[in-house]
Amino acid sequence: MINTYQIYLISDSTGETLDRIFLALKAQFVNIEYKVHSYSFTRTQNQILKILDDAKKNNNSIILYTIVDNNLAKYLANKSDEKKIPCFGVLGNLILSFSKLLNQKASHQPSGQHALNDEYYRRIEAIQFTMNHDDGNLTNEIEKSDIILLGVSRTSKTPTSIYLANKGYKTSNIPLVNEKSIPEKLKKLPNMNCIVGLTAEPERLVDIRKNRLTNLKEIENTKYVDIETIRYEIEEAKKTFKKYRWPVIDVTRKSVEETAASIIKIYEIYNAK
Repeated sequence: MINTYQIYLISDSTGETLDRIFLALKAQFVNIEYKVHSYSFTRTQNQILKILDDAKKNNNSIILYTIVDNNLAKYLANKSDEKKIPCFGVLGNLILSFSKLLNQKASHQPSGQHALNDEYYRRIEAIQFTMNHDDGNLTNEIEKSDIILLGVSRTSKTPTSIYLANKGYKTSNIPLVNEKSIPEKLKKLPNMNCIVGLTAEPERLVDIRKNRLTNLKEIENTKYVDIETIRYEIEEAKKTFKKYRWPVIDVTRKSVEETAASIIKIYEIYNAK
């Protein structure tokens, strides 16, 4: 019988940072089952006591936290110790080390990374732009894009675009049916922006497209999921990318985050020219 670990993620902000850290941590330990309990905007001792009471009721409880207020963090650590619940602060030692290295006292301000500064508004603008320029929309103003993605159906264009937008990059994506589906602006000026082609192995696309049709409860479109048709689509896409000298990323075994990281590197190289 596999034990299920009760993971309590306690944050004094949105909890986004802690969620990502736990996902990275979880990936290092396979064949372990977890039940995650997330608590965001935890900023009082009463909130902490209620969480610990619940954690104490369960077996195999583990607490991870990101709380920048020193007094509250110590309170959580001490109370967890009293209740014999393993408790780990994710940012505490890192903030202390940075403070010593930079010779500056930390502000200990919750949600500091979410301050409404220029970077925040630039990211919001990028998200709005990307949503408006999804799936080949508004190609008449495509030159305003930071990044342009092209690829056949189901090569992760939209989720990758949204991820890039959250990083502050205005991203357009265009479904590549054939060369005629490429906007004339890109054909005439193929280096006008950072343009990246996305591709994948045909066998993987068959599975993804079949799942999409199932989720949409559509009658199976044999051409859409036909392996030979997909092979042809991929080969034609590769020829197009080669013709215009656009860099290509195979997303078959890449997560959206990994694909986006590769695209950002290409973007940085493009802008360094």
